[in-house]
Amino acid sequence: MVIFAKYPKAGAVKTRLAETIGDAAALCVYRALLDHTLIEARSSGLPVELRYDGAEAADFAQLVPGEIELVPQGGGDLGERLARVEAPALVIGSDCPGLTAKKLRKAAKALAEDDAVIGPATDGGYWLIGLARQMPFLFEAMPWSEPGLLAATLSKLDEAGIGYAMLKELGDIDTEDDLEHWPDFRP
Repeated sequence: MVIFAKYPKAGAVKTRLAETIGDAAALCVYRALLDHTLIEARSSGLPVELRYDGAEAADFAQLVPGEIELVPQGGGDLGERLARVEAPALVIGSDCPGLTAKKLRKAAKALAEDDAVIGPATDGGYWLIGLARQMPFLFEAMPWSEPGLLAATLSKLDEAGIGYAMLKELGDIDTEDDLEHWPDFRP
């Protein structure tokens, strides 16, 4: 299980949300989501690695439990950073309030049976991608942070003849409207 996360810093996280609720409130939401993600990932029983960005390992070490391995994301766009994760792996972000340990275990089970597993997001992206083997082509020239990401990913898998499992669609919190569905994460 690999979690991609930015260091919680006002003005650097949840920037679309911050446009309407402010940097400080958006930081509170992000921090609650990151804590939730870490708790659920640890509760899944899967080994957990956090790929960090925006600070040094020592800064993140103060935020996360000691049994979570810290690895820098490195440079490049999101696709380049994702392509560096060694398979087999499940990869998630840190802004999905519907994430549960049970869903992560289900994803791991699906990955044991298929070459890929996708957790579609309501915004047209995905909340989880799991790969049984390296597939760097899935991360090249992709419409990151756009509604067509999931469709582009599935198209590439289909074109390559790679079997995949689909998980339940989940939403994330990117805007104030999204926050309406998740009052427990309000600042």
